[in-house]
Amino acid sequence: MVVTGIIVIVTSVILANNSRFGGIVQLENLTYDVALTVRQAQVYGISVQRYGASNFSSGYGMHFDSNDPQHYELFADADEDGYDVSENVPPSPYTIRSGYRIHKLCVPQGNDAVSCDPVSQVDIIFHRPEPDATIHINGDSAINDSARIVLISPRGDIMSVVVENSGQISVRRPGQ
Repeated sequence: MVVTGIIVIVTSVILANNSRFGGIVQLENLTYDVALTVRQAQVYGISVQRYGASNFSSGYGMHFDSNDPQHYELFADADEDGYDVSENVPPSPYTIRSGYRIHKLCVPQGNDAVSCDPVSQVDIIFHRPEPDATIHINGDSAINDSARIVLISPRGDIMSVVVENSGQISVRRPGQ
């Protein structure tokens, strides 16, 4: 009877923590997927990734919109004016599933993964030959030092992708 009770308690603890662990792993995977997609835009932007039949000078970038927290887009900046929804630049949309979403887009205030000034749109663009990022906030032409894409799980766990104007792309947890 005592052994059965111990087994039930241990099993309950393991099963209760398993769903939380699985959720954190999925959030971590999503965060790294977003970071790798930004890195893909960087590689396209600094390498000879052709857009269209003969345009080798196009920059490539990522578009994030807080009004559409389930999607983000990789796009070609054919006319070098940033993301423009009316252009004939076919974006590659990415969909976030299973209740995970972009929690907020922001300009960092400090070093932790949560403190930042919220914004509605972030465009990150990479142009040849430099790996540096051109970061535009809310469609403005001003260039910012960095941007943070904060992702959240259905349970409320948070991780973020930080892109610096130097081209550095990092994944951070709260407190980092």
